[in-house]
Amino acid sequence: MSDWILRVLVAAGLLGSAWVHLAVWLDWAKDTDVVGPLFLVNVVAGVVIAVAVLVWRSWLPALTAVGFGAATLVAYWLSLTVGFFGVQEQLATSEEVWGVITEAGCIVFGAALVAARARRRVAV
Repeated sequence: MSDWILRVLVAAGLLGSAWVHLAVWLDWAKDTDVVGPLFLVNVVAGVVIAVAVLVWRSWLPALTAVGFGAATLVAYWLSLTVGFFGVQEQLATSEEVWGVITEAGCIVFGAALVAARARRRVAV
């Protein structure tokens, strides 16, 4: 898979996650003390990292996308199991499903992009 396609897929995952978090923030998270602001951080971070992945030809934005996806999925997993700052989720909405899909995409495609860049450096 070409470098450009991987970068677009990573950016799509990041922007998808940002969109999901904005939709949920507008729906109910804006009324929560800790999770609400964290959702907005996720929105902004997703957009900023997506732009960086598309315009900065370094391994760092791709690795950051992997961390973003992993951290967001861990927070969601906590909200499903033990609760996350008082929020208990149930994987019951389409937003939750899309969040998991987009964040998994950040991890999978971000890792593939990091690996592709590492292979290219070794080959040179």
